[in-house]
Parts: sequence; structure tokens; C-alpha cells
Amino acid sequence: MHLESTIALVMGAILVLGSAITYFAFKAYRRTGDRSLRGLMVGFGFVTLGALFGGIAHQLFNLTLDVGIVINAVLTAVGFAVITYSLFIE
Repeated sequence: MHLESTIALVMGAILVLGSAITYFAFKAYRRTGDRSLRGLMVGFGFVTLGALFGGIAHQLFNLTLDVGIVINAVLTAVGFAVITYSLFIE
């Protein structure tokens, strides 16, 4: 399988699974009002958007694959920082 096809397939799986986690965290936050769940939702939202925007940058705007990977990595790092913070708030 071609490398770009494999990347697109994996990023698609990240998009679907990340969206599901974000949605369920949102539902849990709405039900409980717990701020840590809101942080979890936002964090996973950033991770999911990283996969989406990284792919869009490469496929639709013809940026290099390296630029798409950097966009994905930056948004993933921000998402993990928010998730980490959400684990410490009360």
C-alpha cells in the first residue's frame, strides 16, 4: 500500500475515534458539569483536529507532507497539554 494512502487511512481512524471520544466527553461534561471532563473534551478535540488539519494542509492546499505532520504534531501536543491539565484540576 502506498505511504500516503496508509497515512490517510490511519488519520481517518484517528478522526473517527477522536471524534467519538470528544463527543462522549462532551456528553459526560453536560451531564455532570465537571470541569475536568470539559478539559478532556477540549484536549481530545485538539488531538482530533490535528489529524484533520494536518491532512487538509497536505491534500487540499498542496503543502508538503512535512508541514502536515508539523501541524498535526503541534495540535496533538496542545491537546495532550490540555488533557494533562484536566487531570489535575478539581
